[in-house]
Amino acid sequence: MSMNPCDIIRKKRFGEELNEVEIRAFVDGIVDGSFADYQASALLMAICINGMTDRETLALTLAMAKSGDTLDLSDIPGVKADKHSTGGVGDTTSLILVPLVAACGVKMAKMSGRGLGFTGGTLDKLESIPGMSIAKDIADFKQQVKDIGCAIIGQTAELAPADKVLYALRDVTATVDCLPLIVSSILSKKLAAGCDVVVLDVKSGSGALMDTPEKSRQLAEMMVRIGDLSGKRFSALITDMDQPLGNYIGNALEVEEAIDVLAGRTEGELKTVALTLGAHILRNAGATPDVDAGIAMLEAKIASGEGLKLFGDMIEAQGGDRRVVEDTGLLPKAPYKVELKADKGGYVTKMHTSDIGNAAKLLGAGRERKTDVLDLSVGIVMNVRLGDAVKKGDTLATLHVGEKSDKVGAYNLLKKSIVIGDEKPELKPLIQAVVE
Repeated sequence: MSMNPCDIIRKKRFGEELNEVEIRAFVDGIVDGSFADYQASALLMAICINGMTDRETLALTLAMAKSGDTLDLSDIPGVKADKHSTGGVGDTTSLILVPLVAACGVKMAKMSGRGLGFTGGTLDKLESIPGMSIAKDIADFKQQVKDIGCAIIGQTAELAPADKVLYALRDVTATVDCLPLIVSSILSKKLAAGCDVVVLDVKSGSGALMDTPEKSRQLAEMMVRIGDLSGKRFSALITDMDQPLGNYIGNALEVEEAIDVLAGRTEGELKTVALTLGAHILRNAGATPDVDAGIAMLEAKIASGEGLKLFGDMIEAQGGDRRVVEDTGLLPKAPYKVELKADKGGYVTKMHTSDIGNAAKLLGAGRERKTDVLDLSVGIVMNVRLGDAVKKGDTLATLHVGEKSDKVGAYNLLKKSIVIGDEKPELKPLIQAVVE
Protein backbone atom coordinates (compact mmCIF):
# COMPACT_ATOMS: atom_id res chain seq x y z
CA MET A 1 0.00 0.00 0.00
CA SER A 2 1.61 3.27 -1.02
CA MET A 3 1.32 6.29 1.25
CA ASN A 4 2.27 9.86 0.50
CA PRO A 5 5.59 10.62 2.25
CA CYS A 6 4.52 14.25 2.76
CA ASP A 7 1.50 13.18 4.81
CA ILE A 8 3.70 11.11 7.13
CA ILE A 9 6.29 13.91 7.46
CA ARG A 10 3.57 16.51 8.14
CA LYS A 11 1.95 14.37 10.85
CA LYS A 12 5.26 13.95 12.70
CA ARG A 13 6.21 17.58 12.18
CA PHE A 14 3.11 18.55 14.20
CA GLY A 15 4.08 16.09 16.95
CA GLU A 16 1.38 13.50 16.28
CA GLU A 17 1.86 9.77 16.84
CA LEU A 18 2.51 7.76 13.68
CA ASN A 19 0.70 4.44 13.38
CA GLU A 20 2.22 1.09 12.48
CA VAL A 21 1.12 1.28 8.82
CA GLU A 22 2.73 4.72 8.37
CA ILE A 23 5.97 3.62 10.01
CA ARG A 24 6.10 0.47 7.88
CA ALA A 25 5.48 2.56 4.74
CA PHE A 26 8.40 4.83 5.72
CA VAL A 27 10.78 1.90 6.30
CA ASP A 28 9.71 0.14 3.09
CA GLY A 29 10.09 3.44 1.24
CA ILE A 30 13.69 3.99 2.29
CA VAL A 31 14.62 0.41 1.36
CA ASP A 32 12.93 0.43 -2.08
CA GLY A 33 13.83 4.06 -2.82
CA SER A 34 10.27 5.40 -3.07
CA PHE A 35 11.07 7.76 -0.16
CA ALA A 36 13.70 10.24 -1.39
CA ASP A 37 16.72 10.92 0.85
CA TYR A 38 15.52 14.48 1.50
CA GLN A 39 12.10 13.16 2.60
CA ALA A 40 13.68 10.58 4.90
CA SER A 41 15.97 13.31 6.30
CA ALA A 42 12.98 15.58 6.96
CA LEU A 43 11.19 12.80 8.85
CA LEU A 44 14.34 11.99 10.86
CA MET A 45 14.60 15.64 11.93
CA ALA A 46 10.88 15.72 12.86
CA ILE A 47 11.41 12.55 14.97
CA CYS A 48 14.50 14.07 16.53
CA ILE A 49 12.64 17.25 17.53
CA ASN A 50 9.29 15.73 18.58
CA GLY A 51 10.40 12.33 19.88
CA MET A 52 8.52 9.04 19.59
CA THR A 53 6.23 7.11 21.91
CA ASP A 54 7.21 3.57 22.96
CA ARG A 55 4.57 2.27 20.57
CA GLU A 56 6.14 4.18 17.66
CA THR A 57 9.69 3.13 18.62
CA LEU A 58 8.64 -0.54 18.83
CA ALA A 59 6.91 -0.29 15.44
CA LEU A 60 10.02 1.35 13.91
CA THR A 61 12.30 -1.29 15.46
CA LEU A 62 10.18 -4.21 14.22
CA ALA A 63 9.76 -2.71 10.73
CA MET A 64 13.55 -2.21 10.46
CA ALA A 65 14.20 -5.74 11.77
CA LYS A 66 11.89 -7.13 9.06
CA SER A 67 13.32 -4.92 6.29
CA GLY A 68 15.73 -7.67 5.19
CA ASP A 69 16.69 -11.21 6.16
CA THR A 70 15.81 -12.47 9.62
CA LEU A 71 17.68 -15.39 11.14
CA ASP A 72 15.71 -18.34 12.42
CA LEU A 73 17.81 -20.06 15.08
CA SER A 74 14.96 -22.26 16.36
CA ASP A 75 16.59 -25.43 15.00
CA ILE A 76 19.57 -24.89 17.34
CA PRO A 77 18.61 -26.59 20.63
CA GLY A 78 18.64 -24.54 23.83
CA VAL A 79 18.56 -20.83 24.59
CA LYS A 80 20.48 -18.57 22.16
CA ALA A 81 22.01 -15.38 23.53
CA ASP A 82 23.77 -12.26 22.28
CA LYS A 83 25.43 -9.21 23.78
CA HIS A 84 25.77 -5.69 22.48
CA SER A 85 28.01 -2.85 23.64
CA THR A 86 27.49 0.80 22.69
CA GLY A 87 31.26 0.93 22.13
CA GLY A 88 34.19 1.98 24.23
CA VAL A 89 37.97 1.96 24.49
CA GLY A 90 39.79 -1.24 25.49
CA ASP A 91 36.43 -3.02 25.56
CA THR A 92 37.12 -6.68 24.75
CA THR A 93 34.30 -8.21 26.78
CA SER A 94 32.82 -10.22 23.85
CA LEU A 95 35.97 -12.29 23.38
CA ILE A 96 35.88 -13.22 27.07
CA LEU A 97 32.19 -13.79 27.72
CA VAL A 98 31.27 -15.61 24.48
CA PRO A 99 33.40 -18.74 25.16
CA LEU A 100 32.76 -18.60 28.94
CA VAL A 101 28.97 -18.40 28.60
CA ALA A 102 29.03 -21.16 25.97
CA ALA A 103 31.07 -23.30 28.38
CA CYS A 104 28.15 -22.89 30.83
CA GLY A 105 25.74 -24.38 28.28
CA VAL A 106 24.07 -21.27 26.82
CA LYS A 107 24.57 -20.92 23.05
CA MET A 108 26.25 -17.69 21.90
CA ALA A 109 25.34 -16.92 18.27
CA LYS A 110 26.98 -13.57 17.63
CA MET A 111 27.03 -11.52 14.46
CA SER A 112 29.22 -8.42 14.67
CA GLY A 113 29.88 -5.41 12.48
CA ARG A 114 33.15 -3.73 11.59
CA GLY A 115 34.37 -1.09 13.99
CA LEU A 116 34.39 2.55 12.98
CA GLY A 117 36.19 4.54 15.60
CA PHE A 118 39.01 4.11 18.07
CA THR A 119 40.03 0.53 17.35
CA GLY A 120 38.56 -2.09 15.08
CA GLY A 121 35.41 -3.89 16.06
CA THR A 122 35.25 -7.43 17.45
CA LEU A 123 35.73 -8.80 13.92
CA ASP A 124 38.97 -6.89 13.39
CA LYS A 125 40.28 -8.11 16.73
CA LEU A 126 39.51 -11.71 15.76
CA GLU A 127 41.18 -11.24 12.37
CA SER A 128 44.46 -10.47 14.14
CA ILE A 129 44.54 -14.21 15.02
CA PRO A 130 46.51 -15.94 12.22
CA GLY A 131 44.17 -17.70 9.77
CA MET A 132 40.94 -16.72 11.58
CA SER A 133 37.99 -16.15 9.26
CA ILE A 134 34.89 -14.21 10.25
CA ALA A 135 33.06 -15.07 7.01
CA LYS A 136 30.65 -18.03 7.18
CA ASP A 137 27.36 -18.66 5.51
CA ILE A 138 24.30 -18.98 7.74
CA ALA A 139 24.12 -22.79 7.57
CA ASP A 140 27.79 -23.12 8.67
CA PHE A 141 27.30 -20.45 11.36
CA LYS A 142 24.34 -22.35 12.84
CA GLN A 143 26.17 -25.68 12.60
CA GLN A 144 29.15 -24.25 14.50
CA VAL A 145 26.87 -22.92 17.26
CA LYS A 146 25.26 -26.38 17.49
CA ASP A 147 28.61 -28.20 17.54
CA ILE A 148 30.73 -26.11 19.91
CA GLY A 149 28.26 -23.66 21.46
CA CYS A 150 29.49 -20.37 20.03
CA ALA A 151 30.47 -18.41 16.93
CA ILE A 152 31.32 -14.79 16.15
CA ILE A 153 31.04 -13.91 12.48
CA GLY A 154 30.54 -10.88 10.25
CA GLN A 155 27.05 -10.01 9.14
CA THR A 156 26.63 -12.20 6.05
CA ALA A 157 22.87 -11.99 5.86
CA GLU A 158 21.29 -8.71 4.77
CA LEU A 159 20.10 -7.92 8.30
CA ALA A 160 18.07 -4.73 8.78
CA PRO A 161 19.12 -3.01 5.52
CA ALA A 162 16.90 -0.05 6.48
CA ASP A 163 19.36 0.67 9.29
CA LYS A 164 22.26 1.16 6.85
CA VAL A 165 20.30 3.77 4.88
CA LEU A 166 19.05 5.57 7.99
CA TYR A 167 22.42 5.49 9.71
CA ALA A 168 24.12 7.12 6.71
CA LEU A 169 21.45 9.86 6.68
CA ARG A 170 21.59 10.39 10.47
CA ASP A 171 25.34 10.83 10.20
CA VAL A 172 25.01 13.82 7.82
CA THR A 173 21.85 15.44 9.25
CA ALA A 174 22.90 15.83 12.93
CA THR A 175 20.32 13.27 14.10
CA VAL A 176 22.72 10.61 15.43
CA ASP A 177 22.06 11.23 19.14
CA CYS A 178 18.25 10.89 19.01
CA LEU A 179 17.15 8.18 21.48
CA PRO A 180 14.35 6.45 19.50
CA LEU A 181 16.64 6.34 16.45
CA ILE A 182 19.57 4.89 18.44
CA VAL A 183 17.29 2.31 20.07
CA SER A 184 15.68 1.17 16.80
CA SER A 185 19.09 1.01 15.08
CA ILE A 186 20.65 -1.23 17.74
CA LEU A 187 17.63 -3.40 18.51
CA SER A 188 16.50 -4.00 14.90
CA LYS A 189 19.82 -5.75 14.15
CA LYS A 190 19.64 -7.78 17.37
CA LEU A 191 16.04 -8.88 16.72
CA ALA A 192 16.82 -9.79 13.09
CA ALA A 193 19.72 -11.93 14.35
CA GLY A 194 17.25 -14.23 16.09
CA CYS A 195 18.50 -14.64 19.70
CA ASP A 196 16.21 -15.22 22.71
CA VAL A 197 18.24 -13.32 25.31
CA VAL A 198 20.19 -10.09 24.76
CA VAL A 199 22.30 -8.24 27.33
CA LEU A 200 23.32 -4.66 26.55
CA ASP A 201 26.40 -2.84 27.82
CA VAL A 202 25.66 0.89 27.75
CA LYS A 203 28.84 2.91 28.25
CA SER A 204 28.83 6.19 30.15
CA GLY A 205 31.55 8.83 30.41
CA SER A 206 34.29 10.53 28.41
CA GLY A 207 34.82 7.70 25.91
CA ALA A 208 31.15 6.84 25.39
CA LEU A 209 28.27 7.50 23.00
CA MET A 210 26.38 8.85 26.03
CA ASP A 211 28.60 11.20 28.01
CA THR A 212 26.41 11.70 31.11
CA PRO A 213 24.87 9.18 33.56
CA GLU A 214 21.38 10.60 32.85
CA LYS A 215 21.64 10.08 29.07
CA SER A 216 23.08 6.58 29.55
CA ARG A 217 20.24 5.60 31.88
CA GLN A 218 17.60 6.95 29.49
CA LEU A 219 19.10 4.93 26.63
CA ALA A 220 19.42 1.74 28.72
CA GLU A 221 15.86 1.98 30.07
CA MET A 222 14.39 2.62 26.63
CA MET A 223 16.32 -0.27 25.02
CA VAL A 224 15.21 -2.73 27.72
CA ARG A 225 11.58 -1.51 27.54
CA ILE A 226 11.38 -1.78 23.74
CA GLY A 227 13.38 -5.03 23.72
CA ASP A 228 11.00 -6.65 26.22
CA LEU A 229 7.95 -5.41 24.28
CA SER A 230 9.34 -7.29 21.25
CA GLY A 231 9.00 -10.54 23.21
CA LYS A 232 12.70 -11.18 23.92
CA ARG A 233 14.45 -11.11 27.30
CA PHE A 234 16.61 -7.98 27.70
CA SER A 235 18.81 -6.52 30.44
CA ALA A 236 21.25 -3.61 30.35
CA LEU A 237 24.26 -2.62 32.40
CA ILE A 238 25.49 0.97 32.51
CA THR A 239 29.28 0.82 32.82
CA ASP A 240 31.95 3.46 33.32
CA MET A 241 34.04 4.71 30.38
CA ASP A 242 35.94 7.50 32.18
CA GLN A 243 39.04 5.37 31.55
CA PRO A 244 39.73 2.51 29.12
CA LEU A 245 38.04 -0.69 30.30
CA GLY A 246 41.04 -2.93 29.73
CA ASN A 247 44.70 -1.91 29.81
CA TYR A 248 45.32 -3.02 26.22
CA ILE A 249 43.98 -0.89 23.34
CA GLY A 250 44.47 -2.14 19.78
CA ASN A 251 43.37 -5.24 17.89
CA ALA A 252 45.99 -7.96 18.55
CA LEU A 253 46.75 -6.38 21.95
CA GLU A 254 43.11 -6.74 23.02
CA VAL A 255 43.04 -10.40 21.94
CA GLU A 256 46.13 -10.94 24.10
CA GLU A 257 44.42 -9.36 27.12
CA ALA A 258 41.25 -11.42 26.56
CA ILE A 259 43.36 -14.60 26.51
CA ASP A 260 45.12 -13.48 29.73
CA VAL A 261 41.71 -13.07 31.41
CA LEU A 262 40.45 -16.45 30.14
CA ALA A 263 43.69 -18.09 31.31
CA GLY A 264 43.19 -16.66 34.81
CA ARG A 265 46.33 -14.50 34.63
CA THR A 266 44.61 -11.10 34.69
CA GLU A 267 42.10 -9.52 37.08
CA GLY A 268 40.60 -6.04 36.85
CA GLU A 269 37.74 -4.01 35.40
CA LEU A 270 37.65 -5.75 31.99
CA LYS A 271 37.15 -9.13 33.65
CA THR A 272 34.57 -7.73 36.09
CA VAL A 273 32.38 -6.26 33.33
CA ALA A 274 32.73 -9.35 31.09
CA LEU A 275 31.70 -11.69 33.92
CA THR A 276 28.83 -9.47 35.08
CA LEU A 277 27.42 -9.26 31.52
CA GLY A 278 27.87 -13.02 31.15
CA ALA A 279 26.14 -13.66 34.48
CA HIS A 280 23.09 -11.63 33.37
CA ILE A 281 22.92 -13.75 30.21
CA LEU A 282 23.04 -16.96 32.29
CA ARG A 283 20.34 -15.70 34.67
CA ASN A 284 18.06 -14.47 31.84
CA ALA A 285 18.54 -17.78 30.01
CA GLY A 286 17.51 -19.71 33.11
CA ALA A 287 20.93 -21.38 33.48
CA THR A 288 21.45 -19.91 36.99
CA PRO A 289 18.97 -18.65 39.60
CA ASP A 290 20.66 -15.25 39.99
CA VAL A 291 23.60 -13.09 38.88
CA ASP A 292 25.89 -14.06 41.78
CA ALA A 293 25.52 -17.74 40.90
CA GLY A 294 26.29 -16.81 37.28
CA ILE A 295 29.52 -15.04 38.22
CA ALA A 296 30.59 -18.05 40.34
CA MET A 297 29.86 -20.40 37.41
CA LEU A 298 31.90 -18.26 34.99
CA GLU A 299 34.80 -18.03 37.48
CA ALA A 300 34.74 -21.83 37.68
CA LYS A 301 35.01 -22.06 33.86
CA ILE A 302 38.12 -19.86 34.01
CA ALA A 303 39.64 -21.92 36.83
CA SER A 304 38.99 -25.23 35.03
CA GLY A 305 40.40 -23.91 31.73
CA GLU A 306 37.12 -24.76 29.90
CA GLY A 307 36.55 -21.15 28.79
CA LEU A 308 40.03 -20.87 27.27
CA LYS A 309 39.70 -24.29 25.59
CA LEU A 310 36.37 -23.27 24.06
CA PHE A 311 37.91 -20.04 22.73
CA GLY A 312 40.54 -22.27 21.07
CA ASP A 313 37.77 -24.49 19.65
CA MET A 314 36.01 -21.44 18.19
CA ILE A 315 39.25 -20.13 16.65
CA GLU A 316 39.94 -23.55 15.12
CA ALA A 317 36.36 -23.92 13.79
CA GLN A 318 36.83 -20.59 12.00
CA GLY A 319 40.16 -21.52 10.41
CA GLY A 320 42.44 -19.82 12.93
CA ASP A 321 45.57 -21.03 14.71
CA ARG A 322 44.28 -22.30 18.06
CA ARG A 323 47.82 -22.30 19.49
CA VAL A 324 47.42 -18.55 20.22
CA VAL A 325 45.45 -19.42 23.37
CA GLU A 326 48.62 -21.05 24.76
CA ASP A 327 51.13 -18.71 23.08
CA THR A 328 50.09 -15.09 22.52
CA GLY A 329 53.51 -14.56 20.88
CA LEU A 330 51.88 -15.89 17.68
CA LEU A 331 49.78 -12.69 17.41
CA PRO A 332 51.08 -9.81 15.25
CA LYS A 333 53.60 -7.63 17.12
CA ALA A 334 54.39 -3.97 16.37
CA PRO A 335 58.05 -3.32 15.45
CA TYR A 336 58.62 -0.42 17.88
CA LYS A 337 57.64 0.59 21.40
CA VAL A 338 57.67 4.12 22.81
CA GLU A 339 57.15 4.80 26.52
CA LEU A 340 55.23 7.83 27.79
CA LYS A 341 56.79 8.96 31.09
CA ALA A 342 55.22 11.11 33.81
CA ASP A 343 56.79 14.59 33.87
CA LYS A 344 55.76 15.09 37.52
CA GLY A 345 54.61 13.13 40.54
CA GLY A 346 51.07 12.98 41.98
CA TYR A 347 47.90 11.03 41.27
CA VAL A 348 46.26 10.06 37.99
CA THR A 349 43.23 12.32 38.46
CA LYS A 350 41.59 12.18 35.02
CA MET A 351 41.77 10.42 31.68
CA HIS A 352 40.24 11.74 28.47
CA THR A 353 39.23 8.30 27.24
CA SER A 354 38.15 9.37 23.77
CA ASP A 355 41.56 11.03 23.23
CA ILE A 356 43.31 7.82 24.29
CA GLY A 357 41.15 6.00 21.72
CA ASN A 358 42.00 8.60 19.09
CA ALA A 359 45.72 8.22 19.86
CA ALA A 360 45.37 4.48 19.13
CA LYS A 361 43.59 5.41 15.89
CA LEU A 362 46.53 7.67 14.88
CA LEU A 363 48.81 4.66 15.35
CA GLY A 364 46.63 2.75 12.85
CA ALA A 365 44.41 0.69 15.19
CA GLY A 366 41.09 2.26 14.09
CA ARG A 367 39.28 3.59 11.04
CA GLU A 368 38.15 7.05 9.96
CA ARG A 369 36.47 5.58 6.85
CA LYS A 370 35.15 2.10 6.07
CA THR A 371 37.87 1.66 3.44
CA ASP A 372 40.79 2.31 5.83
CA VAL A 373 43.20 -0.61 6.30
CA LEU A 374 44.10 -1.31 9.92
CA ASP A 375 47.48 -2.22 11.34
CA LEU A 376 46.36 -5.04 13.65
CA SER A 377 49.63 -5.01 15.63
CA VAL A 378 49.64 -1.40 16.88
CA GLY A 379 48.05 0.17 19.93
CA ILE A 380 48.60 1.34 23.48
CA VAL A 381 49.17 -0.50 26.73
CA MET A 382 48.12 1.56 29.76
CA ASN A 383 50.47 1.21 32.72
CA VAL A 384 48.29 3.23 35.14
CA ARG A 385 44.62 3.42 36.19
CA LEU A 386 42.66 6.35 37.64
CA GLY A 387 43.65 7.07 41.24
CA ASP A 388 47.14 5.52 40.94
CA ALA A 389 50.02 7.36 42.63
CA VAL A 390 52.91 8.08 40.24
CA LYS A 391 56.42 9.44 40.58
CA LYS A 392 58.19 11.61 38.03
CA GLY A 393 59.68 9.36 35.35
CA ASP A 394 57.19 6.49 35.86
CA THR A 395 55.85 4.93 32.65
CA LEU A 396 52.20 5.96 32.18
CA ALA A 397 51.65 4.06 28.93
CA THR A 398 53.52 2.21 26.20
CA LEU A 399 52.80 2.93 22.53
CA HIS A 400 53.14 -0.03 20.17
CA VAL A 401 54.14 1.67 16.94
CA GLY A 402 54.09 0.48 13.31
CA GLU A 403 55.92 1.66 10.18
CA LYS A 404 53.01 3.88 9.09
CA SER A 405 51.91 5.11 12.53
CA ASP A 406 51.63 8.84 13.26
CA LYS A 407 53.93 8.37 16.23
CA VAL A 408 54.34 12.06 17.15
CA GLY A 409 50.62 12.84 16.86
CA ALA A 410 49.66 9.79 18.92
CA TYR A 411 52.30 10.50 21.59
CA ASN A 412 51.26 14.14 22.01
CA LEU A 413 47.55 13.31 22.15
CA LEU A 414 48.15 10.52 24.68
CA LYS A 415 50.31 12.82 26.83
CA LYS A 416 47.47 15.39 27.00
CA SER A 417 44.87 12.74 27.78
CA ILE A 418 46.36 11.53 31.09
CA VAL A 419 46.08 14.22 33.78
CA ILE A 420 48.25 14.13 36.90
CA GLY A 421 47.16 16.22 39.90
CA ASP A 422 47.88 16.56 43.60
CA GLU A 423 44.64 15.13 44.97
CA LYS A 424 43.55 11.51 44.76
CA PRO A 425 40.27 11.55 42.74
CA GLU A 426 36.90 10.13 43.80
CA LEU A 427 36.27 7.13 41.52
CA LYS A 428 32.86 6.40 40.00
CA PRO A 429 31.51 2.88 40.42
CA LEU A 430 32.49 0.60 37.50
CA ILE A 431 28.94 -0.72 37.09
CA GLN A 432 26.77 2.35 37.60
CA ALA A 433 23.35 0.73 37.23
CA VAL A 434 21.55 -2.40 36.12
CA VAL A 435 18.35 -1.97 34.13
CA GLU A 436 16.01 -4.97 34.08
